Amino acid sequence: MSMAPNTHLQISPVWVGEPVELASGQAVVRLRTNPEMCADERGLVHGGFTFGLADYAAMLAVNDPKVVLGAADSRFLAPVQVGEVMEARAEIVEEKGKKRVVKCSVATDKPVFEASFTCFV
Repeated sequence: MSMAPNTHLQISPVWVGEPVELASGQAVVRLRTNPEMCADERGLVHGGFTFGLADYAAMLAVNDPKVVLGAADSRFLAPVQVGEVMEARAEIVEEKGKKRVVKCSVATDKPVFEASFTCFV
C-alpha cells in the first residue's frame, strides 16, 4: 500500500474489509466473509456486508477524514457464499468542489456488485 488510510480509522476490518491498495483517488479493499454474515440456511451473505465493503472502498478512494456518503446508485449482480473473499475496487471518476463521484465494483470469482457513490468532503 503506497498511502495510509486517512479516514474511517476506527472501523473493523472484520466487517468492512482490509485495505490492500491505496493510491490517490483509488482503493482496493478485501473482505473474507464469515459465518456471522450468513443470512439464510443456504449460507448466503447478507447484502449489507457487500454494500459496506463497497462504501468503505469508496471512502478510502476519497481518503479525507471528513468524507461522508451522500448518495448511492447500486446493483447486486450475484449472491455471495459464506467463506468467499470479496474484493472491492473504487476510483474517483468526478471531482467538483466538495463533491466526489466514486465508481466501485465488488467481485469474488465473479462480479457481485457495482455502484456509483456520491461523496462529500
